Amino acid sequence: MSATQGYLNRTIPFSVVDGPGSRFVIFMQGCNFNCIACHNPYTIMACNDCGVCVEPCPENALAISGMKVVLDQVACTDCGICIDVCPNDSTPLAAWTSVASLIEEIRTAAPFIRGITVSGGEATMQADFLVDLFTAIREASDLAHLSILVDTNGAATTETWDRLMPLVDGAMIDLKALDPAIHHILTARDNTQVLESIRYLASHQKLSEIRVLAMPDYNTDEQSATETAAWIAAVAPDVPIKLIGFRHHGVRSEGLHVEPAPLELLTTMQSSMERTNAAVTVV
Repeated sequence: MSATQGYLNRTIPFSVVDGPGSRFVIFMQGCNFNCIACHNPYTIMACNDCGVCVEPCPENALAISGMKVVLDQVACTDCGICIDVCPNDSTPLAAWTSVASLIEEIRTAAPFIRGITVSGGEATMQADFLVDLFTAIREASDLAHLSILVDTNGAATTETWDRLMPLVDGAMIDLKALDPAIHHILTARDNTQVLESIRYLASHQKLSEIRVLAMPDYNTDEQSATETAAWIAAVAPDVPIKLIGFRHHGVRSEGLHVEPAPLELLTTMQSSMERTNAAVTVV
């Protein structure tokens, strides 16, 4: 089995909110976006071993050794204080993990799950690891029946998708904003690659879902909603849309000036979007 390692934030053996059915979810560490709406910003950066988290740890589970922060996994209670004090949008709990060890984790959960979802951070940044992991799953007689989904911001090249598409059942893409200027405000990145990923995956029947984030005062007006839905209907007419309301949970201080999206606003947006014959579900 491949010796390739992936930089993982954590795994969840059983989840019902990361794709259809009960799923084993793998959260990769590292992201190429810097979204003001990110609800898990501690997955954005790699730990830089600054040591700020060591002293506040109530269980003394963290220490500096050889200029690196090291973790005592037995002592750690996963209280999250290290994440709260981290100035780098990271966590000392992220770890390099081999394909073989992750396969054994999946194998333990396999009798009780429908599939695997790889999320992040941004999973496609570690495409080599994903290819080796997905290949190992497809080649394992007791795991090959599991569906494989990638939860992504879409900022990946067509070459990356060409490597992943033969191995996955689909991708779920977040579209933060159709307007490139608004997208840059919300993510600090251009959306050209995101839109191309949506087109490309849809043309190969590998796009499972598009998530549209409703950010009040940015992309929730009728014109934005209608234009977004019309664009999706034109390039991916059979792909379901999930309209997700912005919430403050987990968001950094720079995102708290945005008000949460109330249900009334989401249902109004849904009505506007459905006029383009898009299939929209409010989450």
